Amino acid sequence: MKYLLDLDMDKCISCGACAVACMDQHDTNLEHGDPALRWVTRLERQQGERVAFLGLSMACMHCNDAPCVTGCPVGCLHKDPETGMTVVNPTHCIGCHSCAMACPFGAPKFDPQGKIVKCDGCADRVRRGYLPACVRVCPTGALTLRTEEEQRRQNQAHLLRHVLKLIEDA
Repeated sequence: MKYLLDLDMDKCISCGACAVACMDQHDTNLEHGDPALRWVTRLERQQGERVAFLGLSMACMHCNDAPCVTGCPVGCLHKDPETGMTVVNPTHCIGCHSCAMACPFGAPKFDPQGKIVKCDGCADRVRRGYLPACVRVCPTGALTLRTEEEQRRQNQAHLLRHVLKLIEDA
């Protein structure tokens, strides 16, 4: 079954729990130069007397047609056949950064030895029936793991709500 990680930006409060859980799951040591595989950004905007903010928990988007996979000249990135997540075999990495240049989201990072590291969607956990670490700890449910079919149905419902609102507002 193929899965997708989904972020509901209306629910994200930029707390950083997902980033910390990811670091714990992957034994990331920032002091030793390990890059963060998930990061949180908070965008703020003044709206009159109020400040509105948008929380963004960012990591690999696990694109269906992943440009990092096709951009790697040695094939160290591939789609996990069971989960659909984009995963890495860093032993083949030559440190050319082609994957990073191809990725529009800046997901591929490089360890102190120059080898690629990136979010793997906790593919090992998902294969065993567990949620990815970031999804498991999200206190607001902003991060979810969905099947492709669940995502398709949600997109259709979302589109329908917007169309109905446009008709209602007309």
